[in-house]
Amino acid sequence: MRNTRAFKEAVAETLAQLAHRGVTVRPGAVADTIEQNIRAVAAQLGIQERSAWRYFDPAGLAASIAQQRQAAETSSARGQVGRAPMPPVDNPELALILGGVPDALEESGGDLYSVIVNVAVNAWMAGHIHGEDGCTGCQDKPPTGTDWQARMDTITAMQPDITKWFNREVWTAALNDTGYGVTRR
Repeated sequence: MRNTRAFKEAVAETLAQLAHRGVTVRPGAVADTIEQNIRAVAAQLGIQERSAWRYFDPAGLAASIAQQRQAAETSSARGQVGRAPMPPVDNPELALILGGVPDALEESGGDLYSVIVNVAVNAWMAGHIHGEDGCTGCQDKPPTGTDWQARMDTITAMQPDITKWFNREVWTAALNDTGYGVTRR
């Protein structure tokens, strides 16, 4: 589907409609949404995907995406849109995760994907332990128990410098010391 002219035109027109509304969305996200919508329409109507294009409206999709973005922005605190809840900022585990990124990047030879997966898994564990992911059994319970306490004791014994790793300049300098950096093209 993605290699067809209709698909490419649909993505381009939807992105243009979004730009007209002042909304910036990653092209890949728009392409994924269009693909899901076309497949859903085809399945719901019992028609082939190529026939579902006659029901596609780039302006309507752009309006829907813009409306969802606006609703998310108005219902969230400024600067918090699209951000997952975090464990407490003074959590030594977070400092350990942040501090480990430059080392992990250097050890992996610059494999940003493996570093991000490592950070995501560890951050999820930190949030899960604090009951912030809404899982059954953790929700509305403060972190307690031997597993949580043992984990915090181990991390605290490592004595991560919490304030150091929450300083953007210090973290960026540590990242640059590895010989790697993040630049936008």
